[in-house]
Amino acid sequence: MRILALLLIFSLSGWAQDTTQHIIAGRSNAKIQQEKPYVILISADGFRSDFSHKYEAKFLQSKETSGVKASYMQPSYPSLTFPNHYSIATGLYPAHHGLVDNTYLDVQSGQEYRMSNKKMVGEGKWYGGTPLWVLAEKQQMMAASFYWVASDANIQDTYPSYYYVYNEVIDIKTRIAQVKNWLSLPADKRPHLITFYFPEVDHDAHEFGPEDSRVKNSVQFVDQAIADLEAALAPLGLPINFVFVSDHGMKEVDNANTIGKPAPLNTAAFQVPWGDALLHVYAKDPSKIDSTYQELKKDTRFTTFRLDETPARWHYRKSDDRYNRLGDLLLVPKLPQVFNLSTRKTSKGKHGFDTALPEMRASFQAWGPSFKSGLQLDGFENVNVYPLIAKILGLTYDPQAIDGKITVLQKALK
Repeated sequence: MRILALLLIFSLSGWAQDTTQHIIAGRSNAKIQQEKPYVILISADGFRSDFSHKYEAKFLQSKETSGVKASYMQPSYPSLTFPNHYSIATGLYPAHHGLVDNTYLDVQSGQEYRMSNKKMVGEGKWYGGTPLWVLAEKQQMMAASFYWVASDANIQDTYPSYYYVYNEVIDIKTRIAQVKNWLSLPADKRPHLITFYFPEVDHDAHEFGPEDSRVKNSVQFVDQAIADLEAALAPLGLPINFVFVSDHGMKEVDNANTIGKPAPLNTAAFQVPWGDALLHVYAKDPSKIDSTYQELKKDTRFTTFRLDETPARWHYRKSDDRYNRLGDLLLVPKLPQVFNLSTRKTSKGKHGFDTALPEMRASFQAWGPSFKSGLQLDGFENVNVYPLIAKILGLTYDPQAIDGKITVLQKALK
């Protein structure tokens, strides 16, 4: 029993997590790529568009005068972590790249994708589009990732040259030191694209709600870490561009009066993966859809959509569903209520809702030699970050193959 207990403690404390750096052997930068600038794409999960001023992120505020800042960046629907990180990385809306939710059913295979399933998350078959690190590597420009959704998956038979499987064990000083090590390598081995991810703000805003003072602590932790990262890299004298984003915002919800699984959705006829900001309803028997739709419409606690009824601005209709992964019906709760399909009390802060809500707005800032100084941008959709970064790095892509447009953020560049 003692050995079992120790193993459990080690597992829970992170000892079982993969903390090793993965290096793809035999890679090098083409000569032409060695002359290109560098981009560090930083995401702070859940860092709502107003958080840098609301919670006194002094470093990020100081960068507003030496770089560009958007009033907000609009996430893609649903405003959830996995779909939006991958939308930023691919320039595609979720229904177009296939990662339609944190949890969903792939109808063709019958498999249910869950972001908590580490093995599944590492399988490239779930991810459409061409993420930035794949775009770079295929053009013989080396990339590195200290976390990003799907960066540890084999997409198009390509990983970043240097990457870590996601864990929350490696401390921030070690992570910053590793980025410096990467950028201190010889020019032919030095990554020009680096992704870097922070989970802290999302964790605290979920648990305590976005208005809690503990969120201020996590915002300022991220702010200081980015300041430390820039300071650590400054002596290298490289033309490094920093692009700071978040995936979504956060809203306080009524976590005491939640909505359970609606009665018409019996398990014999329907499969309903876990969700709180929306539910996908997959019919095992298509003949049951119409009658169940009518029954669900009677429940005023949520809105029931057929796939041809969702707002066009969500890009989340049947015609958008390139991988056949959206539910036959979608249920969207009427805030402040949310769904809770478990017996445990759900968290106080939530996201995943309509991207038009101000509380769902994400952050965008950028600074470095490629960017103008002191420029304020209007709000824009997050799919436009992809062509911006490709432009800075001089990477070619098919404009027709993505949803983002370089014209949206061209004005941010010198």
